[in-house]
Amino acid sequence: MMRNRLLAALAGGDRDYLQPFMVDMALPRGLELSLPHDSIEHCYFPTAGIISTVVVSPKGNQAEIGIVGREGMSPSSAISGSDRHPFRTVVQIDGQGWRIRREDFLRHIEDRPSIRGVLLRWVQAFSCQIAFTALSQSVHNVDERLARWILMCHDRIGGDRMALTHEFLAIMLAVRRASVTNALHVLEGNGFIYSRRGTIIMRDRAALQAFAADAYGECEREYSRLFPFEN
Repeated sequence: MMRNRLLAALAGGDRDYLQPFMVDMALPRGLELSLPHDSIEHCYFPTAGIISTVVVSPKGNQAEIGIVGREGMSPSSAISGSDRHPFRTVVQIDGQGWRIRREDFLRHIEDRPSIRGVLLRWVQAFSCQIAFTALSQSVHNVDERLARWILMCHDRIGGDRMALTHEFLAIMLAVRRASVTNALHVLEGNGFIYSRRGTIIMRDRAALQAFAADAYGECEREYSRLFPFEN
């Protein structure tokens, strides 16, 4: 359980309290964990891989508003006690994680205020990420937004190779696949990344971060402030 940073932030007794109700499971790419307005059955704490939170319009248009890796859990709305989630959550990069039934999860955070306190910090951190995603979609160009998402994925996977398809990148950026291809060419042409058949390989993170400028960094600093011992 310590491989998930949110679970690692809990006191040892709180982790022991949750452990019997947690199930270790694979999280294969494409697995849908929740759909808009459906009942929440389980909560997930990734130890590897990335879960994507996607907003879906009534006409079926989609845009990614946040990602969750080993630093958090999904869906965050369960922490408030909601039995519905307004977004689609789907595994974007293969991984592993812990699953707990929503009813068990809610009972435990009611019984243990110390667990609730840690989880509420996570809600704030994830809300900050969603807010800066909205800002980035409004003020940054596609190249900068792609740089931001690649940096965010790189933060969460523990390696330089990321299985990111053009289809997922288009959802992440709310653009056409042709725009994704053009943006990848820009980043690759500058020597920041390699892009090969659904795989992006980090080449020069420092230069990519400089290119992203103020598109990246603020929600990461907020997470570090809220969880200073988990980085």
